[in-house]
Amino acid sequence: MAGARITAIGSYVPDKRLTNSGLERMVDTNNEWIIQRTGIQERRISRPDEFTSDLCVAAVRNLIERFNKTVEDVDMVIVATSTPDFTFPSVASLVQDRLQIARTGAMDLSAACSGFVYALHVAHSLISSGLHKKILVIGADTMSKITDYTDRTTCVLFGDGAGAVLVEQDDHFQSFMGYHLESDGSGAHHVYRANLANKVKEIELVDTRSLVQNGREVYRWAVRNIPGGIKELLKKTDMTIDEVDWFIPHSANLRIIEPICEKIGHPLDKTLYSLVHFGNTSAATIPLSLDLGIRDGKVKNGDRVLLYGFGAGLTHAGQVMELRLDEQVAAPEPL
Repeated sequence: MAGARITAIGSYVPDKRLTNSGLERMVDTNNEWIIQRTGIQERRISRPDEFTSDLCVAAVRNLIERFNKTVEDVDMVIVATSTPDFTFPSVASLVQDRLQIARTGAMDLSAACSGFVYALHVAHSLISSGLHKKILVIGADTMSKITDYTDRTTCVLFGDGAGAVLVEQDDHFQSFMGYHLESDGSGAHHVYRANLANKVKEIELVDTRSLVQNGREVYRWAVRNIPGGIKELLKKTDMTIDEVDWFIPHSANLRIIEPICEKIGHPLDKTLYSLVHFGNTSAATIPLSLDLGIRDGKVKNGDRVLLYGFGAGLTHAGQVMELRLDEQVAAPEPL
């Protein structure tokens, strides 16, 4: 089996900030309530003419500039997203065209907030099999475009962003150490956006263009199930939680992350999350969190990171890897 590693990373968030005080003027909420319930202070909002493909391209261009990479020879583009510009064509095809990648496969992957970790697993599989050598993996969502800003239970949570990594074949080093994937479709009605069907398992869905979420049930499911998935992942990789340098969960809500850390015995100060300034960006939260850790000088080559996504489906996915990025040639601009 061929080795694979992440060689470069980039990220992008829109310029517009929506602070908690801004939300106070839109719905019946306040800054103290939002921070107490979520830990979020602000989130980024895409322009009306700015879509998921635009965020993806900007994140990849950030990767190219910082690591002096070329992407013209990429042989697969995988975009994890729940908010594509169109039902079809795929966001990945739009990215391929914008970046002028002449010959490559291109596909979107739908696993909601678990999507980036699922996409990494697919990229690792394609490279380790010897079928591909250089894959762009992007997690991106414009959640603001499907958020109901009259619903105070959901509109305080979501923002827009993108993170991109380059996964390349490496004959001398294997970064990917282990994975764990699960799905519980019986909870599909707890978080969804209706489309062609208006029922799931005979349960009537709210027919709306916006995301619908039963936050209480999602919280209960995550706190009940994610610690077990993490422990199963560590068992598969013959590791203990003490051997993990950084835990990077999906940045859904700080009040979900805290009990998960407590149950797995991992300190919060060794946990990375992007929700404070960016909110819940769905498939983008994990690459954004990883990149923030790298930008801040916390995450370094040789560190072992445990990524764990969870969300609609209900899906969850984990990956343990040893980070070994190429050297940056340019300092990143602040997000």
